[in-house]
Amino acid sequence: MSALRFVAGRLAGLVATLLIVSFLVYGALFLAPGSPIAYLTRGRTTSPQDVAAIQAQYHLDKPFLVQYWLWLKGALHGDLGRSIIYRQDVTGLLGERAVNTCFLVVAAAAVILVVGLPLGVLAGLRPGWLDRGILLGATGAMAVPAFVAAVVLVSVFAVQLRWFPVFGQGQGLGPRIHHLILPAAALALSFGAYVARLTRAAVRAELASEHVQTAESRGIPRAALVRRHVLRNASIPIVTVSGLTVGGLIAGAVVVEQAFQLNGLGSYLIAAVGQKDFPVVQAITLLFVTAFVVINTLVDLSYVRLDPRLRQGANR
Repeated sequence: MSALRFVAGRLAGLVATLLIVSFLVYGALFLAPGSPIAYLTRGRTTSPQDVAAIQAQYHLDKPFLVQYWLWLKGALHGDLGRSIIYRQDVTGLLGERAVNTCFLVVAAAAVILVVGLPLGVLAGLRPGWLDRGILLGATGAMAVPAFVAAVVLVSVFAVQLRWFPVFGQGQGLGPRIHHLILPAAALALSFGAYVARLTRAAVRAELASEHVQTAESRGIPRAALVRRHVLRNASIPIVTVSGLTVGGLIAGAVVVEQAFQLNGLGSYLIAAVGQKDFPVVQAITLLFVTAFVVINTLVDLSYVRLDPRLRQGANR
């Protein structure tokens, strides 16, 4: 029942968050300079009758609150509207782009899981030159923005060595993975370094805790000590930052998709903002916010599995 109440509360918070975000985004687009009419006419001279017809078709002639209410009423019925620029349903326009973004985020998360976490654990368990080397490398990697990493990786591995393609997402599972190696590495570099540093700090803090010192003095084998006492207790801050990192990957995908021309939601969002394509911007923004809230809800639920004390406290 506690878990059900928690999930119900998070769902209510998600609905409230989506409502607030949709209103703010719609208002920001409404107040921004420019008009979708300029992109629809592409600078050509258009008669006032044609302009009025276009405005009436997309409700651009109505006040802001009326426009927002019409969009919200359609969204509540599963209709995210039609793109003003492409004149197609938003759902159809976002389908393939959402798949490309999901592949990129999952690939970057896999890189962090395979590289960042083990390096952090290794640095925390092995103080000395290895620890200092990993810490120094992670500190330097955190200072590299995603677009700089993308340019360097393209210059070295795509242009000079020609190991990987420069642009596109590929067709089929194998080519798609091949195309995603460089974008995933560029996106995961700074986030993976951050996860490695925090993992190292969490493991080092648990090694210095009293209960671990006591268990070690009782002669518990090193492997069992690390597995049962160190990694399990250190997993809570690691899981917390991992959830936030996935949210950061979704936001950082915007830059990487632009650099590698992956035709994802991030690059499409930038184009839609410039064109003031209201329905597209609203739909992509709500998808990003929903993904972020859902991921953090799953992280909170995982705490109960990782730490039984939280479950007992919730029952009380």
